[in-house]
Amino acid sequence: MDLKRPAIALCFEGTQLEFQKRSDEARQKFAEAWDCATDDYEKCVAAHYVGHLAQAPAEALLWHKTALTHANRAEPALVESFMPSLYVNLGHAYEQTGDSGQAKHFYELAAALGLHHEAK
Repeated sequence: MDLKRPAIALCFEGTQLEFQKRSDEARQKFAEAWDCATDDYEKCVAAHYVGHLAQAPAEALLWHKTALTHANRAEPALVESFMPSLYVNLGHAYEQTGDSGQAKHFYELAAALGLHHEAK
């Protein structure tokens, strides 16, 4: 990830806060990243992180779907390495909201890119 981009740097800071178990502060950094994102790549990354720490499954799903929309509009080379994680998070969000078919679909997409995850 390009830490010279302000939105990406904020996501990195948020991740560090999350690792320190400071989830509320991490959520704030991710929200700031979303607010300052200037292109589809940055919006994809920021939305993914906002969704990652969303407190409600439906909210997480909405953010991960938003991330996917922006990933599909971004330069493929910028999001290529990011897609397996996004697919797993989409699968998990669909699983949490009761849509096992969509969960399986996104877990399979992640697996095809080398990231394997079993649905619960």
